[in-house]
Amino acid sequence: MIFEDLPTTPTAEELIDRAFSRATRAGRAKSGTEAQQSMLQTAANVLSDNLEHVVTSWPDFDTVEPFYYELADSLVAVDEVRKSLSEVGWASRKTDEIKNEYQGRLHGDIETARKLRKQAFARLADVVEEVADDLDRLGEARDDLRALPDIRPDEPTIVVAGFPNVGKSSFVNHVTNARHEIASYPFTTTRVGVGHLTRDHIRYQLVDTPGLLDRDSGKRNDIELQAESALTHAADCVLVFVDASESCGYPLADQRALETAVRERFDVPVLTVCSKADRSRDLDADRYLSVEAGEGVEELIDAAVDAIGYEPELP
Repeated sequence: MIFEDLPTTPTAEELIDRAFSRATRAGRAKSGTEAQQSMLQTAANVLSDNLEHVVTSWPDFDTVEPFYYELADSLVAVDEVRKSLSEVGWASRKTDEIKNEYQGRLHGDIETARKLRKQAFARLADVVEEVADDLDRLGEARDDLRALPDIRPDEPTIVVAGFPNVGKSSFVNHVTNARHEIASYPFTTTRVGVGHLTRDHIRYQLVDTPGLLDRDSGKRNDIELQAESALTHAADCVLVFVDASESCGYPLADQRALETAVRERFDVPVLTVCSKADRSRDLDADRYLSVEAGEGVEELIDAAVDAIGYEPELP
């Protein structure tokens, strides 16, 4: 996942303390005006390099997969992140400018050099404090984005939709290792299960979406709607689970209405699955399934794989 390697973002206070501490150590190794020059160069370099690293550690959002872009935007507002990255980039360049402005003046009288160096330090600190809010925003965004589920848009993906208790998670857990890959979106109580299975040496990704694709769009908040939109970029096939027995607690009419909404939302093959066929088959479905009775599991996987028709790119 592209955001999992984002490094911790230091606060303005941490950066200033780090820079001036190292500068003090550098100054002890020299004497006279050379000590003042070494202190200024060390402090400015630490600030400039660290601020630049904050910026360059982020991916270029113009090249981010649409799936991850929309998830990121729903969670942290990409435009705000870009604005903060721009401000931090400015601060990195500004600390270099201050260093270059003062370095040539730190010579001659030691007291004058010390005074100018302290003046430069004050200006360096002001620059970093000016972007303190931006550093905090980037730190919070980094923490939130690292918590996103690891869904890979480059892998053929089967999205499983339907109301709660219709058998989605049982199916995904049965055919994949999703028990160990449950993630929570940090912006909602939604839990997204991600599992994998292999057919003909091709790995397929199954995404279980409890809390996200299990109710009418009018009842979802803006963030959940955008997360749903992100899934449309990742899905290559959607399985809509419908419990004809209604033992899930939801009327069949409501489940069929959700099925219709999913078909309208996703521009990929959508298969209707009668998910508790051992209890009731009173449904015109594409596939009939009972994980508990071991009925139709492999057939459903084969149908989804055939619907996707994925062909790997050959070298």
